[in-house]
Amino acid sequence: MLGVRIVECHPTDADGVRYRFEAPHHTGITFENPETAELYADVYFDVNGFEEDGTGDRGVPPEIIQAGRDTLVAYFLTQPGVDVNWVASFYGVKPEKVRRYASRVEKRAAGIREGAKERGME
Repeated sequence: MLGVRIVECHPTDADGVRYRFEAPHHTGITFENPETAELYADVYFDVNGFEEDGTGDRGVPPEIIQAGRDTLVAYFLTQPGVDVNWVASFYGVKPEKVRRYASRVEKRAAGIREGAKERGME
């Protein structure tokens, strides 16, 4: 949809299947599981696109920072070595709240995709 997709791939430098997020004007990024790739796509739709290039190894794209806490939480959850408990500790909240934040992003992204589909923008 809108040039955004998740592709199953088999890189030679990794064990097993990986899932590559691809979008226009975005350097592809690969994830170990499809759920994380889908959440990353949800963040991408939630902020109307962003680029990782130029943010450095530990930087966060400005579009994500500006979008608010729930989007930033969802983005953190897509990063290597970060899980719900890490994000909960970082923000000083319970893991359930972190899951609610991510769920909001998923719901907004689903609404954006549905709206695009209704307009024939696949």
